[in-house]
Amino acid sequence: MLRFCAAVCAALSFSLSAGIVSAQDVTLKSHDGAVEIIGTLLGFDGEFYRVDTIYGELTVDGSGVTCDGPGCPNLINFVADVAISGSESMAEVLMPALLEAFALRNGFTVTRKDFEETRFEYHLSQLETGDLRARFRFHASNADEGFADLLADEADIAMSLREIRPQEAAFGYEAGLGDMSNTNRSRVLALDGMVPIVAANNPISSISLVQLAEIYAGKISNWSELGGPDAPISTHLAAAKSGFAQAVEDQLMVRANLAFQPEVIRHNRNPDLLTAVQRDPFSIGITSFSDTSSTKVLTLTGSCGFSLEASRRTIKTEDYPLNAPMFLYFPARRLPKLVRDFLAYTRGPSAQVVIRRAGFVDQTSEEIAINSQGDRLANAISVVGEDLTFEDTQEMMATLLGKKRLTTSFRFQTGSSRLDAQSRSNVHQLARAIEGGRYDTRKLYFVGFSDGEGPAKINRNIALKRAETVRDAVLAAAETANLERLSFDTIAFGEAMPMACDDTSWGRQVNRRVEIWVD
Repeated sequence: MLRFCAAVCAALSFSLSAGIVSAQDVTLKSHDGAVEIIGTLLGFDGEFYRVDTIYGELTVDGSGVTCDGPGCPNLINFVADVAISGSESMAEVLMPALLEAFALRNGFTVTRKDFEETRFEYHLSQLETGDLRARFRFHASNADEGFADLLADEADIAMSLREIRPQEAAFGYEAGLGDMSNTNRSRVLALDGMVPIVAANNPISSISLVQLAEIYAGKISNWSELGGPDAPISTHLAAAKSGFAQAVEDQLMVRANLAFQPEVIRHNRNPDLLTAVQRDPFSIGITSFSDTSSTKVLTLTGSCGFSLEASRRTIKTEDYPLNAPMFLYFPARRLPKLVRDFLAYTRGPSAQVVIRRAGFVDQTSEEIAINSQGDRLANAISVVGEDLTFEDTQEMMATLLGKKRLTTSFRFQTGSSRLDAQSRSNVHQLARAIEGGRYDTRKLYFVGFSDGEGPAKINRNIALKRAETVRDAVLAAAETANLERLSFDTIAFGEAMPMACDDTSWGRQVNRRVEIWVD
């Protein structure tokens, strides 16, 4: 937190130092000499200068000016340069895999240069000439450091395993980075989940989210309270400052109105956490779905008997409640074209293959036949009662029969009409698929579901409005699509197909969703 506050102070006072002579001082003059801009060069992307002046930060088209001063870049042999800071797992595994694949696809060679323990660079050079074309500078740390580096103008992109927090976004706005909470200031690069694990010989195989939170709060301290042996529970988690641990806090502890007990054993490296859990039959840990080693992953269950297992498919659909999207955050500034090309590549189909091979969950939409959804159909039958009739369930089954569900789903933030982070990313993923003609000649159904709190008729109406909201967002994002090539419909079945128990906020959140089905 001290590092973050220092970055805030530095960012807010940065403009006061513009008059100091620096190696980055430049003078930009229009070709007719009528306009002259003097300031400190903050960046050049090969097309535009970014300059800190007495008027604030300005972005100037390089084709309309000449540059004079010690800070002027080399326009002939321009090298794209970008600083990326934040999540260690993203910096060490995911981003290098994507960079190497991008380089191979575009005729570049890749060289890694290591400096101190947490800093390294990837250099992309032209295959034919060996000329350096791009320099990707990494600072592998955590989400706190990534956002602090953005504020201090020491990074162009932040990597995070959690969403930006309101205070961080507010400081960023004051520092001139734009509204970092907006959709266009972030991107979900890949998906992951947070899973509870125990040693392979631990007899416990399932746990509720309430129980999991109470264990980490110290309210449940013995395995006998969960039907296991009479032995104390040893709790393990990532380091407190890691984005992963903060995501666990946000999604598990805060929603349970609980705090971590001081006795939680913290680990700086995930392999150390996995080893500790493997060796202690009375321990429990929370780790990423992408890295569980030989530990046993516990199934999440509820009082009503519904269970939720973490899998690549349930993480994609957000049916698994503890999801952990992997974010990139960008301030409101232009990046070099080659860097923009790389970021565009990360959204394409070939990048999704790389993401999956790197061990993470990609965002490629898959189709699930209705005969592969036995648990969901059983849940639908189990809730038939006074408020929800068998005819309601029959209507739903008749409508969905012969259709397939996409893994692209949409959920809203708790107590809000705003889509959650993964769903906002799904809006653009589905829009691009529509623009690319993937669903031409087919019909897309936006199907709304709700939790079971309140009258069934009202819940169904709310679910329909949510489905219409998602449909409108997707169509607005699909700006270049020829909508005459496919058709759309919005329908809702309310509480007819629950995924989880309604007696917790997590269960209700899972049940309130908009699914996409295709014929």
